Amino acid sequence: MDKILFIQTGTGIDMHGQDITNAAVKAVDNAINFNSMPGIEAALPNQSLDNMKVKVKLAVPRNLDQLDKAEVTKSIPFGKVEIEVMEGGMATTSGIILEEEGDSNEMMYLVNAAVEVGY
Repeated sequence: MDKILFIQTGTGIDMHGQDITNAAVKAVDNAINFNSMPGIEAALPNQSLDNMKVKVKLAVPRNLDQLDKAEVTKSIPFGKVEIEVMEGGMATTSGIILEEEGDSNEMMYLVNAAVEVGY
């Protein structure tokens, strides 16, 4: 990405089920759901959303190889998306195991996201 126009961060938590992708999608949603970028098209080459690039950086506590990047990419409504995954986030106890929620243990995963928009 040559020029960054916008950066927003978010956190997502998968309380039950130990699904790192679910936590990552929630982190991206948290980062972008309450933002509006009026005029972004005017700042992009050829004033086109087709030229927007989005880099999503995800800090994941465990099972980095189990993260479904394609599923996370679906959270981004416009632009060419690149996903970068690194160690980070947090794994901590939820204090309870709910088998009916898909828990195999009492861990919950927190994922941090930074979403960069530019061209």
